[in-house]
Amino acid sequence: MNVHEQRSRKPRADVQRNRAALLETAQRHFLQHGVGTSLEAVAKEAGVGPGTLYRHFPTREALLAAVLQTRSEELVARQADIERLGDAAVALEQWLRAMEEYFSAFSGLPDPLMAAARAQEPDNPLTIPCDILISATDQYVEAARSAGHVRASVRGHDLFLAACSVAWIKGTGMEEEALDRLRSLIASGYRERDVNA
Repeated sequence: MNVHEQRSRKPRADVQRNRAALLETAQRHFLQHGVGTSLEAVAKEAGVGPGTLYRHFPTREALLAAVLQTRSEELVARQADIERLGDAAVALEQWLRAMEEYFSAFSGLPDPLMAAARAQEPDNPLTIPCDILISATDQYVEAARSAGHVRASVRGHDLFLAACSVAWIKGTGMEEEALDRLRSLIASGYRERDVNA
């Protein structure tokens, strides 16, 4: 068997099983204990050693990125619904809420996402999902700007960080009424002012 054939072989069944068990267990631990959960506890509950976990996921960020990928279907479905809206301003607002909910999935999730978005480290596995979300946000911003609803200076990166910030504050137990006021403040910051108002 040549090197090319070795590379194109499917992973062994036990390797696939271990990866699936790690992802399922990690998601449960992230939900119960937040993103700072013990990775050793994840490995133990998944029935593998820490070495196996780190072979599949060399860093906490790599594991987190893989778990987020498994949870992205709901966000993709929300995006499909948002795409059908006829109002670009409402679409942007709905997209920001969808991201906020996605970022609220696990306690502590906004911190590593904001770090990845700020640093733009090519080796950080969370950089790619952040870039995808920022790019999608740019598209919503551009559509709303073209319709006269968003200021020229606003960027998708800005509103990605705003959604992360609201999700972080939400994670502190802030009541919904206060969160709504914060969302209104953010919206008044990115919306184009009506000169006729």
